[in-house]
Amino acid sequence: MAGGAVATAALARRRRSTTDQAAPSVHAGLTSFRASHPPRTRTVRGAAWHYLAAGERGEPILFLHGLAGAADIWWQQITALEHRARVLAPTYPPVRRLDDLVAGVTAILDAEGVDAAHVVGSSLGGYLAQYLVATRPERVATAVFANTFPPNDLIRRRNRRRAAAGRLLPQRIVLAAIARDARAVTAPAEGRGRETVERYLLEQARSGLSKRDLLARYRCVTEPFDPPAPSLPTLIIESDRDPVVEPELRAQLRRTYPAARVVTLKGRGHFPYLSDPDRYLAHLDEFWARAATARTT
Repeated sequence: MAGGAVATAALARRRRSTTDQAAPSVHAGLTSFRASHPPRTRTVRGAAWHYLAAGERGEPILFLHGLAGAADIWWQQITALEHRARVLAPTYPPVRRLDDLVAGVTAILDAEGVDAAHVVGSSLGGYLAQYLVATRPERVATAVFANTFPPNDLIRRRNRRRAAAGRLLPQRIVLAAIARDARAVTAPAEGRGRETVERYLLEQARSGLSKRDLLARYRCVTEPFDPPAPSLPTLIIESDRDPVVEPELRAQLRRTYPAARVVTLKGRGHFPYLSDPDRYLAHLDEFWARAATARTT
């Protein structure tokens, strides 16, 4: 028994060592990406929108990040796609309505000469993608609603006290809570790849986000609207270990879009595009290939 315990502990240490070495390597890729992909800026309704634009040819793809992210959270997907697609990814300014988010997104599409894009949104970005389909369907070629939820009352009800406290507490305490959740809940749910998720979220909590950003994004993510009945190709991506989007909300999303294709990622949490980018992109490529085939038949 003792020998088995020692061997198990040694194996666990080797696994931690492997992933600990992988995270700095991945983060170095992000540092290099930032140096080679400076953001562009566009002012919409008085708010400054910063966004990434990569690739010169191929069909346009628009990535929409979640509540605690920024445009470069998609760096692994952008790096993989920019040689064969035009890729856009905005960072949301602290606007407080979904309509303002859509105004910013469509202004970026206009600035880049894009009529309609393949839209991939995760969490808040997935909620925004639904609203974009509901209000500006002509700007969406295909839609991916990933690790997200439909319009609902559950998030507002269960986070009422936390949201009220967030409005009153100083920024350093609000951001410390984001960092604590990243270490204790969000990153561990990813399994392998958790270090990449933790490093990115901690960086956001330390220098990328403000309390104003978080409160504005929370207001958007709890804004009600009538969900669309999309006629365009739609994919739902969910994770079976997602600690942010609980099973009840995942089920609601599937019921809201019964015609959507559904992919469930096993052993992943709320950030599978960070923790398992190759598998994530493979599912996107398969979905886009199916949509292209359907258009030609």
